[in-house]
Amino acid sequence: MPRVRSRVQTRRRHKKVMLYTKGHRGKRRTNYKVAHQSMIHSLRYATDHRRERRRDFRRLWIIRINAAARENGLTYGRLINGLSLAGIDLDRKSLSELAIVDSSAFTTICEQARNALESKAA
Repeated sequence: MPRVRSRVQTRRRHKKVMLYTKGHRGKRRTNYKVAHQSMIHSLRYATDHRRERRRDFRRLWIIRINAAARENGLTYGRLINGLSLAGIDLDRKSLSELAIVDSSAFTTICEQARNALESKAA
């Protein structure tokens, strides 16, 4: 039986790895063995950083909401508690957008949260 060589498949696999490592520097983009390791690490980092990006955005939204809430005489925690007592279900992303774009609407929401907190305390 003749020996089978996998030249085409190997070349395609190598080309795919080299395309993934196109922006890397030095041997990381020219040498297949090093490029393959670099590709594996970069894909791992990409997965981790996609998850970190969600955390970073949530942190940013909370900072923005807290700053706007303090302008209206509330803290972030009291605002969120008041919103849940008032039955207002707005996520942090939309609250943050309201705080930036439409401050009068955010002030109205803060008033409703403050009223809910006061009615609970009474």
